[in-house]
Amino acid sequence: MVYCAAIFIQSSFPAPQAVSGFLLSDKLLHVAGYAVLGALCLRAMRTFPIKSASMLLLLSILFSAFYGVTDEIHQLFVPSRNGDPWDVIADTMGSVLGVAGYYLMERINGFQHSFEK
Repeated sequence: MVYCAAIFIQSSFPAPQAVSGFLLSDKLLHVAGYAVLGALCLRAMRTFPIKSASMLLLLSILFSAFYGVTDEIHQLFVPSRNGDPWDVIADTMGSVLGVAGYYLMERINGFQHSFEK
């Protein structure tokens, strides 16, 4: 929840100036930010009584990607910002990468807490 609040607060400020010479910097920031959110969602959701790894992965991706959609809607009401469908795609990609990365890290480290074998 704290990380979601941080995203909300950050997107409440006027849009920052683009970094010159690096066209995709905004999208890369979205991917990175939502990769963290996706990993945090999976970490939190593994405490749920759901034993299916695929269900936990799916729920984590859906929650973090949906939060990206709500953040873009929020930005429609912030001066100098706009909701961008490409940002939603970058947020979703980041969510998938974060969830997959966290899951693989736990599998490599042998952590099987609530995941099926």
